[in-house]
Amino acid sequence: MPAARPRAVSLLISLRPEQWTKNLLIFAALIFAKKLFDPAALRASFAAFGVFCALSSVVYLLNDIADRENDRLHPLKCRRPIAAGLVPVPLALVTAALLASSAIGAAFLIRAPFGYVAVTYLVLMVLYSGPLKHIVIIDVLTIAIGFVLRAVAGAEAIDVIISHWLFLCTILLALFIALAKRRHELVLLADGATGHRPILAEYSAHLLDQMISIVAASTVVAYAFYTISPETVGKFGTASLDLTIPFPLYGIFRYLYLVHRRDGGGSPAELLVNDRPLLASVVLWVAAVVVIVYGSF
Repeated sequence: MPAARPRAVSLLISLRPEQWTKNLLIFAALIFAKKLFDPAALRASFAAFGVFCALSSVVYLLNDIADRENDRLHPLKCRRPIAAGLVPVPLALVTAALLASSAIGAAFLIRAPFGYVAVTYLVLMVLYSGPLKHIVIIDVLTIAIGFVLRAVAGAEAIDVIISHWLFLCTILLALFIALAKRRHELVLLADGATGHRPILAEYSAHLLDQMISIVAASTVVAYAFYTISPETVGKFGTASLDLTIPFPLYGIFRYLYLVHRRDGGGSPAELLVNDRPLLASVVLWVAAVVVIVYGSF
Protein backbone atom coordinates (compact mmCIF):
# COMPACT_ATOMS: atom_id res chain seq x y z
CA MET A 1 0.00 0.00 0.00
CA PRO A 2 1.29 3.54 -0.79
CA ALA A 3 2.64 5.60 2.10
CA ALA A 4 0.11 7.77 3.93
CA ARG A 5 -0.29 11.25 2.43
CA PRO A 6 -2.76 14.14 2.85
CA ARG A 7 -6.17 13.22 1.43
CA ALA A 8 -6.16 16.29 -0.82
CA VAL A 9 -2.92 15.09 -2.41
CA SER A 10 -4.34 11.61 -2.92
CA LEU A 11 -7.45 13.12 -4.53
CA LEU A 12 -5.28 15.20 -6.85
CA ILE A 13 -3.34 12.07 -7.84
CA SER A 14 -6.68 10.35 -8.60
CA LEU A 15 -7.45 13.13 -11.09
CA ARG A 16 -4.32 11.97 -12.99
CA PRO A 17 -3.02 15.36 -14.16
CA GLU A 18 -0.10 13.56 -15.83
CA GLN A 19 -2.65 12.18 -18.31
CA TRP A 20 -3.87 15.62 -19.37
CA THR A 21 -1.26 15.67 -22.14
CA LYS A 22 -3.74 13.57 -24.16
CA ASN A 23 -5.96 16.65 -24.37
CA LEU A 24 -3.28 18.59 -26.26
CA LEU A 25 -5.02 17.13 -29.32
CA ILE A 26 -7.51 19.95 -28.78
CA PHE A 27 -4.93 22.30 -30.33
CA ALA A 28 -4.60 20.33 -33.59
CA ALA A 29 -7.49 22.19 -35.21
CA LEU A 30 -6.03 25.51 -34.06
CA ILE A 31 -2.73 24.78 -35.81
CA PHE A 32 -4.13 23.29 -39.01
CA ALA A 33 -6.85 25.96 -39.33
CA LYS A 34 -4.04 28.56 -39.37
CA LYS A 35 -5.45 30.28 -36.27
CA LEU A 36 -2.45 29.77 -34.01
CA PHE A 37 -1.88 33.51 -33.73
CA ASP A 38 -5.56 34.46 -33.46
CA PRO A 39 -6.06 35.68 -29.83
CA ALA A 40 -9.76 34.77 -29.71
CA ALA A 41 -9.13 31.29 -31.10
CA LEU A 42 -6.23 30.79 -28.69
CA ARG A 43 -8.40 31.71 -25.71
CA ALA A 44 -11.16 29.36 -26.86
CA SER A 45 -8.69 26.51 -27.38
CA PHE A 46 -7.11 26.90 -23.95
CA ALA A 47 -10.58 27.04 -22.37
CA ALA A 48 -11.53 23.88 -24.30
CA PHE A 49 -8.33 22.22 -23.11
CA GLY A 50 -9.27 23.04 -19.51
CA VAL A 51 -12.77 21.61 -19.98
CA PHE A 52 -11.43 18.33 -21.36
CA CYS A 53 -8.84 18.05 -18.59
CA ALA A 54 -11.69 18.27 -16.09
CA LEU A 55 -13.81 15.76 -18.02
CA SER A 56 -10.87 13.35 -18.32
CA SER A 57 -10.43 13.49 -14.56
CA VAL A 58 -14.14 12.75 -14.08
CA VAL A 59 -13.74 9.65 -16.24
CA TYR A 60 -10.61 8.54 -14.34
CA LEU A 61 -12.42 8.91 -11.01
CA LEU A 62 -15.44 6.91 -12.18
CA ASN A 63 -13.23 4.27 -13.78
CA ASP A 64 -11.14 3.89 -10.61
CA ILE A 65 -14.30 3.56 -8.52
CA ALA A 66 -15.71 0.88 -10.83
CA ASP A 67 -12.40 -1.00 -11.09
CA ARG A 68 -11.14 -0.65 -7.52
CA GLU A 69 -11.50 -4.36 -6.70
CA ASN A 70 -9.69 -5.51 -9.84
CA ASP A 71 -7.07 -2.77 -9.47
CA ARG A 72 -6.09 -4.20 -6.08
CA LEU A 73 -4.94 -7.34 -7.93
CA HIS A 74 -2.77 -5.37 -10.38
CA PRO A 75 0.96 -4.92 -9.58
CA LEU A 76 0.87 -1.21 -10.51
CA LYS A 77 -2.76 -0.10 -10.33
CA CYS A 78 -3.04 -1.28 -6.74
CA ARG A 79 -1.20 1.94 -5.84
CA ARG A 80 -4.02 4.13 -7.13
CA PRO A 81 -5.49 6.11 -4.20
CA ILE A 82 -9.06 4.80 -4.57
CA ALA A 83 -7.96 1.17 -4.88
CA ALA A 84 -5.57 1.66 -1.95
CA GLY A 85 -8.33 3.14 0.21
CA LEU A 86 -6.67 6.56 0.47
CA VAL A 87 -9.62 8.31 -1.20
CA PRO A 88 -13.10 7.25 -0.01
CA VAL A 89 -15.59 6.39 -2.75
CA PRO A 90 -18.16 9.04 -1.61
CA LEU A 91 -15.51 11.78 -1.83
CA ALA A 92 -14.49 10.61 -5.31
CA LEU A 93 -18.14 10.59 -6.45
CA VAL A 94 -18.82 14.10 -5.15
CA THR A 95 -15.64 15.40 -6.77
CA ALA A 96 -16.59 13.77 -10.08
CA ALA A 97 -20.08 15.30 -9.96
CA LEU A 98 -18.74 18.80 -9.21
CA LEU A 99 -16.10 18.59 -11.93
CA ALA A 100 -18.56 17.23 -14.51
CA SER A 101 -21.21 19.88 -13.89
CA SER A 102 -18.65 22.72 -13.90
CA ALA A 103 -16.92 21.47 -17.05
CA ILE A 104 -20.15 20.92 -19.03
CA GLY A 105 -21.43 24.34 -17.98
CA ALA A 106 -18.16 25.95 -19.12
CA ALA A 107 -18.27 23.98 -22.40
CA PHE A 108 -21.65 25.47 -23.37
CA LEU A 109 -20.37 28.94 -22.50
CA ILE A 110 -17.52 28.48 -24.99
CA ARG A 111 -19.84 27.37 -27.82
CA ALA A 112 -23.00 25.26 -27.84
CA PRO A 113 -21.67 22.79 -30.48
CA PHE A 114 -18.52 22.36 -28.37
CA GLY A 115 -20.75 21.68 -25.37
CA TYR A 116 -22.57 18.89 -27.21
CA VAL A 117 -19.25 17.29 -28.16
CA ALA A 118 -18.12 17.52 -24.52
CA VAL A 119 -21.32 15.82 -23.35
CA THR A 120 -20.89 13.10 -26.01
CA TYR A 121 -17.31 12.50 -24.88
CA LEU A 122 -18.32 12.20 -21.23
CA VAL A 123 -21.23 9.84 -21.97
CA LEU A 124 -19.08 7.65 -24.23
CA MET A 125 -16.26 7.41 -21.68
CA VAL A 126 -18.71 6.59 -18.86
CA LEU A 127 -20.13 3.83 -21.06
CA TYR A 128 -16.57 2.64 -21.64
CA SER A 129 -16.01 2.47 -17.87
CA GLY A 130 -19.15 0.31 -17.74
CA PRO A 131 -20.09 -2.24 -20.43
CA LEU A 132 -18.03 -1.17 -23.46
CA LYS A 133 -14.63 -2.12 -22.08
CA HIS A 134 -15.83 -5.70 -21.77
CA ILE A 135 -16.57 -6.09 -25.50
CA VAL A 136 -13.66 -7.25 -27.65
CA ILE A 137 -12.48 -4.75 -30.30
CA ILE A 138 -15.24 -2.31 -29.27
CA ASP A 139 -13.14 -1.53 -26.20
CA VAL A 140 -10.16 -0.21 -28.19
CA LEU A 141 -12.42 1.47 -30.78
CA THR A 142 -14.14 3.38 -27.97
CA ILE A 143 -10.79 4.65 -26.70
CA ALA A 144 -9.89 5.73 -30.24
CA ILE A 145 -13.21 7.54 -30.70
CA GLY A 146 -12.51 9.37 -27.45
CA PHE A 147 -9.39 10.83 -29.06
CA VAL A 148 -11.33 11.74 -32.20
CA LEU A 149 -13.87 13.60 -30.07
CA ARG A 150 -11.00 15.62 -28.59
CA ALA A 151 -9.96 16.64 -32.10
CA VAL A 152 -13.57 17.44 -33.06
CA ALA A 153 -13.98 19.45 -29.87
CA GLY A 154 -10.91 21.51 -30.71
CA ALA A 155 -12.45 22.37 -34.08
CA GLU A 156 -15.86 23.20 -32.60
CA ALA A 157 -14.31 25.42 -29.94
CA ILE A 158 -12.91 27.75 -32.61
CA ASP A 159 -15.78 27.25 -35.08
CA VAL A 160 -13.92 25.52 -37.92
CA ILE A 161 -14.78 22.36 -39.84
CA ILE A 162 -12.59 19.41 -38.91
CA SER A 163 -10.63 17.96 -41.80
CA HIS A 164 -11.49 14.38 -42.74
CA TRP A 165 -7.73 13.81 -42.85
CA LEU A 166 -7.36 14.91 -39.21
CA PHE A 167 -10.25 12.60 -38.32
CA LEU A 168 -8.66 9.63 -40.11
CA CYS A 169 -5.11 10.13 -38.79
CA THR A 170 -6.40 10.68 -35.25
CA ILE A 171 -8.48 7.50 -35.07
CA LEU A 172 -5.69 5.39 -36.58
CA LEU A 173 -3.02 6.75 -34.22
CA ALA A 174 -5.36 6.37 -31.24
CA LEU A 175 -6.09 2.76 -32.22
CA PHE A 176 -2.35 2.11 -32.43
CA ILE A 177 -1.83 3.44 -28.90
CA ALA A 178 -4.88 1.60 -27.48
CA LEU A 179 -3.79 -1.73 -28.96
CA ALA A 180 -0.25 -1.23 -27.65
CA LYS A 181 -1.72 -0.58 -24.19
CA ARG A 182 -3.72 -3.82 -24.35
CA ARG A 183 -0.59 -5.71 -25.36
CA HIS A 184 1.36 -4.23 -22.43
CA GLU A 185 -1.37 -5.31 -19.99
CA LEU A 186 -1.48 -8.80 -21.44
CA VAL A 187 2.30 -9.28 -21.24
CA LEU A 188 2.73 -7.59 -17.85
CA LEU A 189 0.03 -9.60 -16.08
CA ALA A 190 0.72 -12.88 -17.93
CA ASP A 191 -1.42 -15.64 -16.40
CA GLY A 192 -3.20 -13.16 -14.13
CA ALA A 193 -4.33 -10.92 -17.01
CA THR A 194 -7.88 -12.23 -17.26
CA GLY A 195 -8.34 -12.01 -13.50
CA HIS A 196 -7.63 -8.28 -13.61
CA ARG A 197 -9.37 -7.46 -16.91
CA PRO A 198 -11.58 -10.30 -18.27
CA ILE A 199 -11.61 -8.84 -21.82
CA LEU A 200 -7.91 -9.70 -22.13
CA ALA A 201 -8.97 -13.35 -22.46
CA GLU A 202 -10.27 -12.43 -25.92
CA TYR A 203 -6.85 -11.18 -27.04
CA SER A 204 -3.43 -12.74 -27.50
CA ALA A 205 -0.04 -11.11 -27.98
CA HIS A 206 0.08 -12.49 -31.53
CA LEU A 207 -3.36 -11.10 -32.43
CA LEU A 208 -2.52 -7.71 -30.96
CA ASP A 209 0.81 -7.62 -32.80
CA GLN A 210 -1.03 -8.21 -36.08
CA MET A 211 -3.53 -5.47 -35.33
CA ILE A 212 -0.79 -3.07 -34.26
CA SER A 213 1.16 -3.72 -37.47
CA ILE A 214 -1.87 -3.01 -39.64
CA VAL A 215 -2.82 0.17 -37.80
CA ALA A 216 0.76 1.47 -37.58
CA ALA A 217 1.24 1.07 -41.34
CA SER A 218 -2.17 2.62 -42.04
CA THR A 219 -1.35 5.63 -39.84
CA VAL A 220 1.89 6.38 -41.69
CA VAL A 221 0.27 5.91 -45.12
CA ALA A 222 -2.74 8.08 -44.20
CA TYR A 223 -0.50 10.89 -42.95
CA ALA A 224 1.73 10.63 -46.03
CA PHE A 225 -1.28 10.89 -48.36
CA TYR A 226 -2.56 13.84 -46.34
CA THR A 227 0.67 15.79 -46.77
CA ILE A 228 0.75 15.35 -50.56
CA SER A 229 -2.97 15.56 -51.35
CA PRO A 230 -4.02 18.40 -53.69
CA GLU A 231 -6.52 19.51 -51.02
CA THR A 232 -3.72 20.00 -48.48
CA VAL A 233 -1.39 21.71 -50.93
CA GLY A 234 -4.18 24.06 -51.99
CA LYS A 235 -5.24 24.83 -48.42
CA PHE A 236 -1.78 25.71 -47.13
CA GLY A 237 -0.27 26.97 -50.36
CA THR A 238 2.75 24.71 -50.02
CA ALA A 239 3.83 21.24 -51.13
CA SER A 240 6.47 20.99 -48.40
CA LEU A 241 4.39 19.36 -45.69
CA ASP A 242 5.70 15.97 -46.81
CA LEU A 243 9.01 16.99 -45.22
CA THR A 244 7.38 16.30 -41.83
CA ILE A 245 6.76 12.59 -42.59
CA PRO A 246 10.02 11.37 -40.96
CA PHE A 247 8.89 12.65 -37.53
CA PRO A 248 5.69 10.57 -37.15
CA LEU A 249 7.48 7.66 -38.84
CA TYR A 250 10.26 7.78 -36.24
CA GLY A 251 7.74 8.32 -33.43
CA ILE A 252 5.79 5.19 -34.35
CA PHE A 253 8.95 3.12 -34.71
CA ARG A 254 10.22 4.43 -31.37
CA TYR A 255 6.90 3.59 -29.71
CA LEU A 256 7.02 0.06 -31.11
CA TYR A 257 10.59 -0.28 -29.81
CA LEU A 258 9.51 0.82 -26.33
CA VAL A 259 6.56 -1.59 -26.37
CA HIS A 260 8.52 -4.63 -27.57
CA ARG A 261 11.99 -4.05 -26.11
CA ARG A 262 11.36 -1.91 -23.03
CA ASP A 263 7.94 -3.27 -21.97
CA GLY A 264 6.40 0.19 -22.38
CA GLY A 265 2.95 1.23 -23.55
CA GLY A 266 1.05 0.86 -20.27
CA SER A 267 0.70 4.63 -19.94
CA PRO A 268 1.11 6.47 -23.25
CA ALA A 269 1.11 9.88 -21.56
CA GLU A 270 3.93 8.93 -19.18
CA LEU A 271 5.82 7.30 -22.04
CA LEU A 272 5.65 10.52 -24.04
CA VAL A 273 6.88 12.66 -21.16
CA ASN A 274 9.58 10.30 -19.92
CA ASP A 275 11.09 9.09 -23.19
CA ARG A 276 13.17 11.95 -24.55
CA PRO A 277 13.58 10.67 -28.13
CA LEU A 278 9.81 10.15 -28.43
CA LEU A 279 9.08 13.57 -26.93
CA ALA A 280 11.67 15.18 -29.21
CA SER A 281 10.05 13.65 -32.31
CA VAL A 282 6.65 15.07 -31.33
CA VAL A 283 8.03 18.53 -30.52
CA LEU A 284 10.05 18.64 -33.73
CA TRP A 285 7.02 17.51 -35.76
CA VAL A 286 4.88 20.30 -34.29
CA ALA A 287 7.64 22.85 -34.90
CA ALA A 288 8.12 21.68 -38.49
CA VAL A 289 4.38 21.82 -39.20
CA VAL A 290 4.11 25.35 -37.78
CA VAL A 291 7.11 26.59 -39.77
CA ILE A 292 5.86 25.05 -43.03
CA VAL A 293 2.16 25.87 -42.66
CA TYR A 294 2.62 29.42 -41.39
CA GLY A 295 5.72 30.14 -43.43
CA SER A 296 4.08 28.75 -46.60
CA PHE A 297 7.32 27.79 -48.29
